[in-house]
Amino acid sequence: MTLPDDLPLRARFISAMSNAAMTVTIVTTDGTAGRAGITVSAMTPVSADGDNPTLLVCVNRGSNSSARLLANGVFCVNVLRDDQSFISDAFASQRQSGGTTKFDCAQWESMATGAPRLVDPLVALDCRLTEIHSVGTHDILLGAVQDIFIAAEGAPLLYVNRGYGAVQKLPARA
Repeated sequence: MTLPDDLPLRARFISAMSNAAMTVTIVTTDGTAGRAGITVSAMTPVSADGDNPTLLVCVNRGSNSSARLLANGVFCVNVLRDDQSFISDAFASQRQSGGTTKFDCAQWESMATGAPRLVDPLVALDCRLTEIHSVGTHDILLGAVQDIFIAAEGAPLLYVNRGYGAVQKLPARA
């Protein structure tokens, strides 16, 4: 799909990024500032070297969870399985109905830092916040990985073309 050149740069950027497949993650925190969580697609490893591996996540400062994440200083990146889109939907919503919380959609346990981990994610990375960089409307959070959970099996939930998808393996090259 070719976009008109006169479309604002922001709109073209959002359209372009919708074509990049992103792994869906839930970033959660708990501590003195309270429990919070948010759906995030901007997550990437930074380095496996040093005392602790480093992970990067981008969080919108306008979200209900942002201030608690920063104040608690810990977070868990829960990489969702391809059958867990309902969890992504719950954490992407700003409002809950009927007195429920986002966390009611699944079962949780605490990681070493106290940050909540899904009982059954594909992967969970428990982090201590080490650096914050503000860019535009978002904070780039760097975390030192403290502990890791890896499921025995499963495939990641993807977000692409403004919808959920799953990995399809390509045939091996000859």
